[in-house]
Amino acid sequence: MMKTIELNRNWILTYDDLQQPIQTEIPASVMNDLLQNGRISDPFYRDNEDQAIEIASKDYLYETSFSLDDEMINEDSIKLRFQGLDTLAEIKLNGSLISHTNNMHRMYEFEVKELLNTGENHLSVKLKSPINYIKEKQKELALWGVPDAEEGYPHLRKGHSMFGWDWGPRMPDLGIWRNVNLTSYSKGRIDDVYITQQHHEESVMLNFRIGLEKLTGQAFDMEVTITDPNGKSESTTKKNVALTEEITHKVEQPQLWWPNGYGKQPLYTAEVTLLSEGKTVHKKTIKTGLRTIRVKHEKDEWGKSFEFEVNGLSLFAMGANYIPEDNLLARNSREKTKRLITDCVDANYNMLRVWGGGIYPESYFYELCDEYGLIVWQDFMFACSTYDLNDEFRDTVVHEVIDNVKRLRHHASLGIWCGNNEIEEGWEHWEQMPNDPKRKADYIKLFEYIIPELLKEHDPETFYWSSSPSSGGGFDKPRDPNRGDVHYWEVWHGLKPFTEYEKYHFRFCSEFGFQSFPSIKTIDTFTEPEDRNIFSRVMEKHQKNGAANGKILFYLSENFLYPKDFESLIYASQLLQVEAIKYGVEHWRRNRGRCMGSLYWQLNDCWPVASWSSIDYYGRWKALHYFARKFYAPLLLSVREEGENVEIHVTNDTREAVSAEIEWKLKKNNGEEITGGRISRQVSSLSAERCDTLSFLKNVSATQKRQTYLECSLKVNDKVISNVTHLFVKPKHFTFIDPEIQAAVSETQDAFEIVLSSQSYAKFVELDMTDNDCVFSDNFVDLSPDRKVTIIAEKNSINKEVTLNTFKEQLNIRSIYDMSVHESSNQEAYGQVSSN
Repeated sequence: MMKTIELNRNWILTYDDLQQPIQTEIPASVMNDLLQNGRISDPFYRDNEDQAIEIASKDYLYETSFSLDDEMINEDSIKLRFQGLDTLAEIKLNGSLISHTNNMHRMYEFEVKELLNTGENHLSVKLKSPINYIKEKQKELALWGVPDAEEGYPHLRKGHSMFGWDWGPRMPDLGIWRNVNLTSYSKGRIDDVYITQQHHEESVMLNFRIGLEKLTGQAFDMEVTITDPNGKSESTTKKNVALTEEITHKVEQPQLWWPNGYGKQPLYTAEVTLLSEGKTVHKKTIKTGLRTIRVKHEKDEWGKSFEFEVNGLSLFAMGANYIPEDNLLARNSREKTKRLITDCVDANYNMLRVWGGGIYPESYFYELCDEYGLIVWQDFMFACSTYDLNDEFRDTVVHEVIDNVKRLRHHASLGIWCGNNEIEEGWEHWEQMPNDPKRKADYIKLFEYIIPELLKEHDPETFYWSSSPSSGGGFDKPRDPNRGDVHYWEVWHGLKPFTEYEKYHFRFCSEFGFQSFPSIKTIDTFTEPEDRNIFSRVMEKHQKNGAANGKILFYLSENFLYPKDFESLIYASQLLQVEAIKYGVEHWRRNRGRCMGSLYWQLNDCWPVASWSSIDYYGRWKALHYFARKFYAPLLLSVREEGENVEIHVTNDTREAVSAEIEWKLKKNNGEEITGGRISRQVSSLSAERCDTLSFLKNVSATQKRQTYLECSLKVNDKVISNVTHLFVKPKHFTFIDPEIQAAVSETQDAFEIVLSSQSYAKFVELDMTDNDCVFSDNFVDLSPDRKVTIIAEKNSINKEVTLNTFKEQLNIRSIYDMSVHESSNQEAYGQVSSN
């Protein structure tokens, strides 16, 4: 039977300038190994990023030794497998050259039986400089790529953003970034398993297409065992199987897999066993979910739809774009990714888009998405660039696609394959993209012929989309708002106001975003006190979008009073980010049916930086992530002004109709109620409804608008689901009174409970801890004097154990009122608002 030896331990790193070898383990990267052994300074600190290019301009050698016994040596076949090599590697085993590699996105496997010895063996991997390689290639043929990255990066099948992006450092690390192992086989092995599903009313037929490799002339039997989520197993056996075999297995009363918010995520285990003379020769185990996912791209009254349908149910996609979690890939872990995935679930996501300029994530990323119910939009790793489709490039890309499709296609979470990020749009709309007919023809060959043809063979069941954004390919108006998916950046890059979102009813908005600075605690990790000005050299080194700080200040001037200090500016930037993204999402969700997806840019960071993320590099939630939890809630209450009217909407993204009870109150800034009312509406499942239109604004003067706000609450089954407040002027023009916020803190066995109250209206009330990190049950809340808000801090969400007294001492509270300087002499007049 198959035997595997992991070769992840006892590696040595050497290079010409290194006087003493470094001991390491796989996954390994040069920069991480140098950092962990004190040979370089933290590349994320201040301007230390500058050393990375010099490091990446050298060659490095990783070596290990291992022992084998006669039992393994005498097997019929022994395969050496590298799950990930980054990127230009020369592999030698016992002094014999095995191969040269050129693609970090591939898995490399070699037959090595004849090269192995009983006893001691030596394996070496020489990694050549990616910087030197792309420099030489760029001299031979100039390929266009984004200006934020090192020139020539499209020549190499390496994560593009490792060379720099408008949120990432120029830090093209190199290493052995995934597992290395030796596996021995005798008689035969299972080479490939592809499972497809046919769904019927009370059953699912699983079809297994199984490929075998025979190492001897013996006959084989095949057994397929399906274990349901409750642990019950059933088996199907086929005798004397061929090299390519098909086996079917019927699952009665299937437990269906659903995305987060629509149902549970039961997973089935499929075990495929190869037998010879009744004994197990090889076995493969796959976990999957029973579901149908299709993308509906069909003509309708508005143009052509783009929506995900799961188990026959059309859902509104809610989520964000995912980028690599760390520029030093060796620091990634299942635990770190699990935290990020659960943060997505806590914010009511049902989808993540894996962006095409990074890497194909680890298998555990998809396993976690399976377990937690996040549909994966999977880009192939091409983005914002032109490519030379020469024979070598084509060959390695074909292997890359096959490797990753075979690795990922069985996951319940996989919802779509997408050829690339923004290249089709770039050819049509980006002035800086060169007019190069050869490269444009290569584009069509790669993304509209080669990749889809490979998918027809290896995963015909999953929908393929040639580019994002696109209207369907062929350079046919890729920015058409009425077809396909759209990346919309006029709010932010175009400096358009937040209200601009309402001009568009995109069928699916797969990218849109707004920048903010990370937590002040995160900024403290890479700065010194003298750096803490957004225009300092260090802060600008950690701001990769050249004009971004100016854009933040532009939008600040449009919406808020100028902040009184650096920390207040950081806070203000996060509030701006909230206002922008919330405006777009609520608009599209109000138009559910026509609009069917919102994936904001971006979920996470790969280093501490100012960016579009809602969670920063250290896992700290920005204001945006707390608001994602609200604007992605299954039941969304939203308010919209239209002229002198105020519309109240409820979007119901659950599978049940709800009886909505809405209470609204028009209030003065001191919290005093002017008028109010109640609305009762039945809101159908999977729908959006305007529940009422209020016309009180015609009686509110311009002066009163600056001192008046609307408060609405949504109640279902006597439970308050959400509270929202709405201003009729920009926050900078609203007359806020010192809210004198009070916090009563108590302790239970598992949590701290904070009851907030105020003396007047308070907006964007933020809770934070001075020396610890905590994810609160709610944050950036609005307060009125007649309504207390209870917020829970689970003890297991705090990164260190603290006592009640310590928690109280570290708890910081501020609102928008505290962001700028106020003249106390004017406060008395703020509450004078007429009720007529």
